[in-house]
Amino acid sequence: MDRTVPARWPALLVLCAGSLMIILDGTVVAVALPSVQRDLGFTAAGLAWVVNAYLVAFGGLLLLAGRLGDLLGRRAVFLAGVALFTLASLACAVATGPGLLVAARFGQGVGGALAMAVSLGMIVRLYPEPVERARAIAVFSFTGAAGASIGTVVGGVLTDGAGWRAIFLVNLPIGAAVLLAALRLLPAERGIGLRAGLDLPGALLVTAGLMTAVLGIVGTGEYGWTSPRTLGAVAVAALLLGGFILRQRMAATPLVPARMLRVPGLVAANAVQFLMIAAFFGFQFLLAVELQLVLGLDAAATGWAFLPTPVVIAVISLGLAGRLIGRWGARTVLLAGLALATAGFLLLTRLPADGGYLGDVLPALVVFGVAGGLTLPSVTTLAMVGATDSDAGLASGLANTTQQVGGAVGLAALATLAAARSDGLRAAGRAEVVALAGGYRVAYAVAAGLVLAALLVALGTLPRRPAGSRPEADGPAGSRPEVDSSAEVDASLDDAGHRNRSVSKRRVRLTDDAGAERVIG
Repeated sequence: MDRTVPARWPALLVLCAGSLMIILDGTVVAVALPSVQRDLGFTAAGLAWVVNAYLVAFGGLLLLAGRLGDLLGRRAVFLAGVALFTLASLACAVATGPGLLVAARFGQGVGGALAMAVSLGMIVRLYPEPVERARAIAVFSFTGAAGASIGTVVGGVLTDGAGWRAIFLVNLPIGAAVLLAALRLLPAERGIGLRAGLDLPGALLVTAGLMTAVLGIVGTGEYGWTSPRTLGAVAVAALLLGGFILRQRMAATPLVPARMLRVPGLVAANAVQFLMIAAFFGFQFLLAVELQLVLGLDAAATGWAFLPTPVVIAVISLGLAGRLIGRWGARTVLLAGLALATAGFLLLTRLPADGGYLGDVLPALVVFGVAGGLTLPSVTTLAMVGATDSDAGLASGLANTTQQVGGAVGLAALATLAAARSDGLRAAGRAEVVALAGGYRVAYAVAAGLVLAALLVALGTLPRRPAGSRPEADGPAGSRPEVDSSAEVDASLDDAGHRNRSVSKRRVRLTDDAGAERVIG
């Protein structure tokens, strides 16, 4: 594989634009739900399916979509995903009843899964060098974090100014522009072929299992964790996913090759990401509600209140994270970010019912901005560091699946804990705002525990030098080693999980801070 791919930074911007469109859509819809309910006649229970239909399709198909990218070509799968998402957005905008809108939202979820699942895999191919890859992933991670944060503002402006259908119509020109730019700027590639790993029974089992799991999780707010519906969904999901694991052991061409799970740090990085995203995603939802119900902000002011977080994430992700990862390693940067995130949640556990935004909320949001700018690109780098060109899409799909399921579990769990604590305080005679604030404080304390658990998992299980990385100390202080494009490295894992490496004609170019170069090897 060539180290330099033509026009790769413009290609990265195309991937970021596609990601931003999909992530923004998931956030802005929440703001428009009351208007949707009034216009289309949704019941209170049915309205939840405007969100749930998307989540079930998106979360259930990410792993399969990532593998399809490896088999059919990631560029082709990305184009298909953006096209489907754009057409489904049009169907959402012209929907005349609840059933049509829910079906169109499911289509958006399918398209979003196809596009998002392969994006990280394409970044791995575009940026094979670890330092530049870390910078590219930092930019991509910022896009996701910023999209989630500013979606509330965008949704409020569009809904108030042009109606709820505008939040879907705006995707049409954006999607068309992304498609045209992708055709011109994303490098063409050929997949390894369906025969190399399309395990159809395994694909059906894992997709059905993940969809059922997400379906059970998103319904806990309405039915509770111990309801027959929730327990039944969890049991069915466990059977399906268990069947998938057995199928992978027997299949001649498994959907998830065993070598993937033996890459040092891959499982650990995804476990850390699951715990971290569970805390982050739940916090965004709960704090947005608390700002309105307890501190008295309106919906628009709540959206603007979150703005400092993406601004700080932008400064850290775009300006520092890539350099820090290149200098100190993704593991060290991740540990620092998780420690800061824990501190941010502990700040929120002190938020009183009569608190103020500037003194009680803003400091925590700034801390979360710094923490997000450090943790998101570093954990993504670790989740992708062992991926090869033949399985980068699968690694990307796995990382995205971990994010989606972790976010769903975190939101459901933290919301349930907050509600239970608030109910207890109401029963004890506390005022409504005091009861609500007390419930949210418990949720923030649990979120701090989740991030602390992620930190401990990272500290104990992530290798100091992950598979596929190379030491940065190959040269004198101030040097930045780069593997020359003529280097040919073949890495594989044997049955015992050890790394075998055959290197031929390896040359390393050392560039010092003054720009002088010398070649060794």
